[in-house]
Amino acid sequence: MKTGKTKVHFTDPYLISPTNPITVNLIGAGGTGSKVLTALMEMNHSLVSLGHAGLSVRLWDDDIVTNANLGRQRFAPSETGLYKSVALINRANRFMGTNWKAETVKFKRDCFGKLPANAKATIYITCTDSAGSRFEIADILKYSNQRHHRDDPKYWMDFGNSQYTGQVVLSTVGEIRQPKSGIFETVERLPFVTEEFGELLKQSEAVDDTPSCSLAEALDKQDLYINSALAQMGCSLLWNLFREGMTPNRGFFLNLKDFRSQPIGVG
Repeated sequence: MKTGKTKVHFTDPYLISPTNPITVNLIGAGGTGSKVLTALMEMNHSLVSLGHAGLSVRLWDDDIVTNANLGRQRFAPSETGLYKSVALINRANRFMGTNWKAETVKFKRDCFGKLPANAKATIYITCTDSAGSRFEIADILKYSNQRHHRDDPKYWMDFGNSQYTGQVVLSTVGEIRQPKSGIFETVERLPFVTEEFGELLKQSEAVDDTPSCSLAEALDKQDLYINSALAQMGCSLLWNLFREGMTPNRGFFLNLKDFRSQPIGVG
């Protein structure tokens, strides 16, 4: 009996053997973003130890650390009142000896409707709680990929969650040329999260997203470990892109209430 070939996506070759550190825009420095940054620190150190050029991360967030952020997000009491992005990047640079950058503004298009000059990156990782920001980022990325510069966008990884559930979705920005394979069926384009789950994202806007005034209130909206679970699993997918050079999955759904995870295949 004939069986179909396994569908896989091969990583863009530049991620495997770059001449310079891979540029990453991490958008959002809250419950998920602060923990994704820690995972990226580990990933960068491991890649460099293996002879790779590593990562160069720019963290975007215009929010300030408050008492409600302590405990669930990766901040210390001494950091209250600081910009989240500055607190996290300063700590990461001191800890790892990197020269990563913090932006204290929202990630958005410039006055010409295009990607700002300092916002070019190969990988975009979004950890925001706003559906509107995802649609804006999708629109920016859609018209920003020219394929003539090393920092042109190639991948977008989106993290999203509710109280006990969440998902991570990996997308390509345009099409990634795939090698010929007699073993696998290659997939050159992974759709944006806004294309596949656009209606669900719009519906989520109806949910109350006002800032929490206390940790107890924040925990009523998001369980203590949903963000860190998503961060670890999502960054494992990104790590596999570097280490394996291919992936049969482009994300997953996670239910932390009953410990179920469902992968999302590339095709």
